[in-house]
Amino acid sequence: MPNISTEKVCFIIIKAREFDVKVDPVDSDPGSNASDDNMSVILEDFADDATYQELKSFIEALNQDEHAELVALMWVGRGEFEATELDKARSQAMGHSDAHTAEYLLGTPLLSDYLEEALNKFDLSCEEFELGRL
Repeated sequence: MPNISTEKVCFIIIKAREFDVKVDPVDSDPGSNASDDNMSVILEDFADDATYQELKSFIEALNQDEHAELVALMWVGRGEFEATELDKARSQAMGHSDAHTAEYLLGTPLLSDYLEEALNKFDLSCEEFELGRL
């Protein structure tokens, strides 16, 4: 079983999904009011994206053990380790856990899918958190 709260992992999954749907900006300086353009600019991926910053800050605030746990879960979800090898993945991740863990995780395509898959392997789910939207 994971040594990080399911709520924290689900928060990361939900925020990573929000970030993953971002598209390249149509206009680098739209100069319009977000309410005038039906908030469509929120789906565009700008360098100062608030969703990315929120997610990065959240991950950076976690301790080293939680960093290692997230990396290990991502690896389990990606199929590099079996669920029964979580301890082994966690040990290996401890060697990689550092100040750049957030960038490593956020630079991984399909991060939310991998974390969700890992939770599923432990019969855990984000369903109750998604309904309440944390």
